[in-house]
Amino acid sequence: MLLAKTDVYSLIANSIYFALAAVALWGIYCVVIVWTRVAAKRFKSEDDQNDYLDEVAEPLEEGDFDAALELVEGDPRAIPQMVELALENRDLGYQKVKALVVERFQRDVIADLEHRLSWISTVIKSAPMIGLFGTVFGMMGAFKTLATAESVDPTMLAADINVALRTTACGLAIAVPLIIATASVNIRISKMEDLVGAGLNRFFEAFRNGLSRPR
Repeated sequence: MLLAKTDVYSLIANSIYFALAAVALWGIYCVVIVWTRVAAKRFKSEDDQNDYLDEVAEPLEEGDFDAALELVEGDPRAIPQMVELALENRDLGYQKVKALVVERFQRDVIADLEHRLSWISTVIKSAPMIGLFGTVFGMMGAFKTLATAESVDPTMLAADINVALRTTACGLAIAVPLIIATASVNIRISKMEDLVGAGLNRFFEAFRNGLSRPR
C-alpha cells in the first residue's frame, strides 16, 4: 500500500479525524451554551413567573416605578431585564417603550441564541461532508493500491477502506445527535418565547396603569 505508507497520506487521514473531532466539540459546546442560556433567561415555571410579576405589579399599579425597579435590578433573566429596560425608559411613553422592549428582546436574547443555533446547523451540515471527504480519500488510496501493486494483499486495502468507512460513520455519528439536540433546544426556545411573551403582556398592563396615574 504505497500511498498509505507516505507521510502525506497519513497527514491527510489524521487531519480528517482532527477536523471531525473539532467540529463535534464545537457543536457540543454550542448546544451546551444555548441550553444553559435558555435556562438562565427563563423562569423554571409559569407559576414562578406569575408570582414574580405579581410582586413587581404591586408598586407599578401604584405608580412607584423606583420600587419596581429595585425588584428587578441585577436579575439576569429575560423578564426582569426587559422590565428594567422599560422602567428606565418610561419617559418615552408607553408605545415607544413597548416597541423598544420587543426590539431589545429579539436582538439581545433571541438573536444571540439564533447565532449559536446557526453554528450548530453548520456543524450538522459540515460533519457528513468531512466524513464524505474521508470516504473519497480512502477509496482513492484503495484504488491507488490496486493500480500500483503487482499482487494485492487484502490487508493492504484494509487500512484505506477503514478510513473510508470510519470517517463516514463519524460524520453521521456527529450530525444525527446534534439534529436531535437542536430540535430539543428549539422547543425550549419556543417555550421560553411564549412564557416571556405572556409575562411581558402582564407587565405592560400594569406598566400602562402606572403611567396613567397622576403624578
